[in-house]
Order: sequence, then structure tokens, then C-alpha cells
Amino acid sequence: MYTSSQKAVVMQVRQLLSDDDAVSPVIGVILMVAITVILAAVIASFVLGLGGQTNQTPQASFSFDYNSLNDEAGIVTVTHDGGATIKANELVFRGQGYNNSMNTDASPGPSVDYTNPDNKFINSSNTKWSALDSANVTANGDKGGDSAVVSGDYAKITANNDFEIQLVYESSEGDNSATIAEETGPETS
Repeated sequence: MYTSSQKAVVMQVRQLLSDDDAVSPVIGVILMVAITVILAAVIASFVLGLGGQTNQTPQASFSFDYNSLNDEAGIVTVTHDGGATIKANELVFRGQGYNNSMNTDASPGPSVDYTNPDNKFINSSNTKWSALDSANVTANGDKGGDSAVVSGDYAKITANNDFEIQLVYESSEGDNSATIAEETGPETS
């Protein structure tokens, strides 16, 4: 059947397949090196600041106060009651029910003189807290050289009595957005 040289080759192949003395130590060394390299990479990424720092939403409390000027509209005052200092350009008013054509002869309640530069109000959605320089919108803090909203600061909004207003935090890097506070008007259904 087999010649003697063929038998010798078959025996060598069988011996090669059954001889696994060097396999285990080599695999062990390879695994140890791989684990060491992976561990070093993970530690280096955290030490160098590459390991998942996330921009977190600031924690702050805001209150809403609605003062009716007539049967249809009024002034909403949003006040920072406490918590984190937030850059004014990172706070955006969203929602619906903003009133940009409020009657200056509003009754009952005080008349509003819109020709006075101090009587600028937030009156449309997607307006940043920092958009107005007025006695009706304050940002008395400082954060990183930018004006910031601190406890006691406020923004006044002209709104219909069925408003739905959200105060939204949007990080300047654009990687984080969250609704910080929201309120609805007295006539919202």
C-alpha cells in the first residue's frame, strides 16, 4: 500500500498533529501582549482626556410669572431662581403664543411705550436670552468672558394668554440641548 518513504511522511504528519507542546506557551504570550496593549490604550485615553467627557446640561431653576395686560395678552417674566450660571447665548426661548404686535393701549393694566429703547421684549420663538440689551432682559453674570444668566436675572416676554413657552439650553459646541423650564398660559387648552 504505502512505500517506506510514504509511511515516513504519514508518520511525520501524525507526529506534527499530535505534538502541541509549543502551542500553549506561544498563545499565552500573544494573549498577554494583547491584553497589555489594550489596557495601556484605555489608560492613555483617559489620562490624555480622550475618554468620553460629555457636556452636561446645567442645573438651574426658573420661574414664570404672567401679568395680563388685557383679555388676550400680557407679559411673561421668566426669572432665574437659583442654580448654575448659564451663558446668555446658550439659552433660547421656544414655543408658541409669542405676541409681537401687542396693543400699546392695553387695558386693563399699564400701557407699554414701545418707542422707549428700554421697552424691548422677547416677542418671538427661537430668540436667545442674549438677543436683547434692555431693562426687560438682564444677564448680570460672567462666564468665560461672556454675559451669563445668574440668580435674579430675568427676561420679559410679550405673549398671548394661550402661550406655551420653553426655555431651552443649547451648548455653544452644539452637542447638547435640553429643555430647562416650560410654562403654559392661563387660556391654554
